[in-house]
Amino acid sequence: MKIALFRESRTGETRVALTPDAVKSLVGDGWEVVVQRGAGARSHFTDEAYQAVGATIADSPAGEVNLRVNPPTLDEVKALPEGSLHLSFLSPLLAQDIVKALNDRRITVLSFDLLPRISRAQYMDALSSQATVSGYRAALAGASHFDRFFPLLTTAAGTIRPAKVLVMGVGVAGLQAIATAKRLGAKVRAYDVRSAAKEEAESAGAVFVKLGVTADAAGGYARELTDEERAQQQAALLGEVASADIVITTAAVPGRKSPILLTTAMVEAMGEGSLVIDMAADGGGNCELTKAGEVVEHQGVRVVGLSNPPSEMGASASFMYANNVLKLLALFGSKGQLSPDWNDEVVIGVTVARDGKVNHAPTAEALGVEHVAITPEVKENA
Repeated sequence: MKIALFRESRTGETRVALTPDAVKSLVGDGWEVVVQRGAGARSHFTDEAYQAVGATIADSPAGEVNLRVNPPTLDEVKALPEGSLHLSFLSPLLAQDIVKALNDRRITVLSFDLLPRISRAQYMDALSSQATVSGYRAALAGASHFDRFFPLLTTAAGTIRPAKVLVMGVGVAGLQAIATAKRLGAKVRAYDVRSAAKEEAESAGAVFVKLGVTADAAGGYARELTDEERAQQQAALLGEVASADIVITTAAVPGRKSPILLTTAMVEAMGEGSLVIDMAADGGGNCELTKAGEVVEHQGVRVVGLSNPPSEMGASASFMYANNVLKLLALFGSKGQLSPDWNDEVVIGVTVARDGKVNHAPTAEALGVEHVAITPEVKENA
């Protein structure tokens, strides 16, 4: 069977879903791989590098399996073979027209952002791998936009105090932002509504901020705060934000609008020359003033809306994403053949639709169609 690797059509995107090393693994496993011309160019993977490991190059590839980082456009969907399989960061609730178009063509639709967060799935968790890149880039953005030093410097010209960084959200991205800012020499504090995040933040080098507002939920996740809790949280955060030189916000929710963590009043309480680095800008932003891809200045404070931060490190981000793709695809087939195990909770979890039926309940509800759950088969003992 054939795997098609596509060039990303999103503006500014540098990533690609498979590296040449990943293609080599697939070809060795019996798959035929066809790569769209120039697919890896922006990540410094040449067409010749793909050909050297057994891939063919085409202007308009198509296969039984079609791989991307971002969702296809409606025109790109029309070129996909009916009944094939599509995998990307689809975010189905934010791309309902794309899901409908794919489903109309009876394409099996898989989305990385629906991957179950279980131990066995860690190796295929592209959300986490790309969040690692985003957290790193967010800290570097803080250092590059800040017009002062990050580390403590004792010089003949005087002593320069270290920058004070507040990281809001201690998930994968937040932990990487903490560690990177710490390595750059900043004094780092961190806040999260999950009490379990304290130990993680401290292990990465931050002082954990306790505000008396927690939102612990099952599985170590955070539940949504009530209006009263949110008001209490923001009032308690005001002092922390005001004393920070740089605030890095990392609270992104896959497939949903990013929660507001920083109000305009909080930004106005920050000192002249301070920064907000909003890693969640593509989802609407964690700051009320954020505009994706822009730097907004408000009363002497600059709010930097990072848009698609993993694309700033296309080579490393693609390497990590491609490894995630290999691990997930192994559950859907091997030896050059598709053979999904529809009893596997990971296979079921990432599947948005198949055979013209929508299997992801929230997507079915959003589209106003019947939800058809994938029911594992009960195997009788021999």
